[in-house]
Amino acid sequence: MSNGLQGLNLYLVGMMGVGKTTIGKVLAEKFHYRFVDTDDVIVQATGKSINEIFRQDGEAAFRSVEKNVLAQVSTYTQMVVATGGGIVMYQENWSYMHYGLIIWLDAPVELLIQRLAEDTSRPLLQDTNPEAKLRSLLQQRQPMYAQADLHIPISSQETPTQIADKILTQIPSVLKSTDNRESLN
Repeated sequence: MSNGLQGLNLYLVGMMGVGKTTIGKVLAEKFHYRFVDTDDVIVQATGKSINEIFRQDGEAAFRSVEKNVLAQVSTYTQMVVATGGGIVMYQENWSYMHYGLIIWLDAPVELLIQRLAEDTSRPLLQDTNPEAKLRSLLQQRQPMYAQADLHIPISSQETPTQIADKILTQIPSVLKSTDNRESLN
């Protein structure tokens, strides 16, 4: 099944709680690709949890490590990469991801709030009003997410496998448009 992608990486972007890791693992299995979550690599590389990095070193230090991890990951092929929700806010990160297909997983904020209600591992939600913070982050990031190659709306009724299948059916249209652009040059 990975023949159509010709080894291109798939980069999953979207808000925290949207399911990038879960869906990414399903996609990797379907494509016979490797799966990597940039947050997991950051934790391995630094020996600290994401919360510890934010608390001890600050968000700027986290984003710097995140950029370096993405730069390293993007040198490989045949990978599904789950990225951190804010990775899209830095132009340099886009330059790495554009070597693959960027897929925006887009869930309604109400679904994200429901999924993240009990999650204490998200440093950006350590706020007196996590719902307002989530809405604010989404508003800032949405224009960047919208630059992805593929936009996949997600509903609470869909399983990770159904979402992965939806992505599989839509990838060929993105690949054809990419091929057409190259043949026009």
